[in-house]
Amino acid sequence: MELLSAITCAILLLYSFFLAWRFFERRRNQNCYLLDYICFKASNERMISTELSGDIIRRNENLGFPEYKFLLKVIVNSGIGEQTYGPKNIIDGRENSPTYEDAISEMDDCFNATLDELFRKSGFAPSDIDMLVVNVSMFSPAPSLSSRIVHRYGMREDIKVFNLSGMGCSASLIAVHLVRDVFKTRNKMLAVVVTSESISPNWYSGNDKSMMLGNCLFRSGGCSMLLTNDPALKHRAKMSLRCLLRTHIGASDDAHSCAMQKEDDVGRIGFYLSKSLPKAAVRAFSENLQTLAPQVLPVRELLLYIARGVRRRMLNGGSKDPTAAARVNFKAGVEHFCLHTGGSAVIEGVGRSLGLSKYDLEPARMTLHRWGNTSASSVWYVLGYMEAKKRLRRRDRVLMISFGAGFKCNSCLWEVLRDLEGGGVWEDCIQSYPPQTLANPFMERYGWINED
Repeated sequence: MELLSAITCAILLLYSFFLAWRFFERRRNQNCYLLDYICFKASNERMISTELSGDIIRRNENLGFPEYKFLLKVIVNSGIGEQTYGPKNIIDGRENSPTYEDAISEMDDCFNATLDELFRKSGFAPSDIDMLVVNVSMFSPAPSLSSRIVHRYGMREDIKVFNLSGMGCSASLIAVHLVRDVFKTRNKMLAVVVTSESISPNWYSGNDKSMMLGNCLFRSGGCSMLLTNDPALKHRAKMSLRCLLRTHIGASDDAHSCAMQKEDDVGRIGFYLSKSLPKAAVRAFSENLQTLAPQVLPVRELLLYIARGVRRRMLNGGSKDPTAAARVNFKAGVEHFCLHTGGSAVIEGVGRSLGLSKYDLEPARMTLHRWGNTSASSVWYVLGYMEAKKRLRRRDRVLMISFGAGFKCNSCLWEVLRDLEGGGVWEDCIQSYPPQTLANPFMERYGWINED
């Protein structure tokens, strides 16, 4: 009887140790470390100058003077400089007759350059990668772009591969979310995320003003990043993912249709941006931050936030203020803000909502000026600016915020694990940013359009 009791106790003890080990391993697998990231810099012959911008607009035979003036006004007020990059077919004047090869070549230029550098810099080989996620919203060939990368680099047969399309400017955070979820199922994984956007085949040649904006704002760019959940690699990591939140309000008709690819009245395909877009963005932004606040704010600020919310509802007769979350003092829990460079109005609007200073908005504004709106990769150029400026110190927290068609607002909080001082794509120009006066060559040449 005593032997049976001893055996039973031993089994229970071993089972307890097993459960404790499983719990510990599960907690270990919650880790998501950013080992490194490489942003894409196109060749100088793909640079879009003020002169070239005017030429591209004048080439559109469907524009009358009102539309021509509208496009110039958008460019003048966009906050974009003249060192951004476009695809080769548009530079060569073939924007109305893109080929399949144009689209593939544009993606290959970005993928090959960033992945080659990522593998070289990190010391890992393509055969070491356990998971690959590629997101390009507006181009989805078969075989997929992710399969194209697997083929080029000879990756393993058991690699987990995902190809995301149609996810818009917030897609890179969606890809990171997917990686984090897969990390929970297996330990010691390495994942590569590749994010870019296809501009070559998506030029709009019509005269619908709501579909012409994309031609002015979007520029060529991309980023490849390496992530892991292996604790043994933590000392090599730049940052650790603390939380990630996705908000999707696509059930609303207005929100779903405010940013979408469609045909104009005569059948020309373009990307449509409706007047209801700002309203949808405010709603998605507010709902996202309301949920994010408890995960980011220190206890003292959280209590103040709750008290202000109760007081506001009492004064308003119990009604909820949809922008209440935007007035939370997020600076009490965050040192740096990586904002999507959707345009100067987007940056300034988010900045006002969060109560950010000129210093806080500088990385996003300078990124918009130097690189333009590079869609889902834009937040990584903003992060690169912070790193090149040596702003990111150990234990700092970085909040990334991005918006995308659907309509979506995604955010995530990173913790910096060591002092970061890399130059990346900013290395050759970071000393000139921010300039005393942000030159606007478009204003100098086309400023007359704002006179009336």
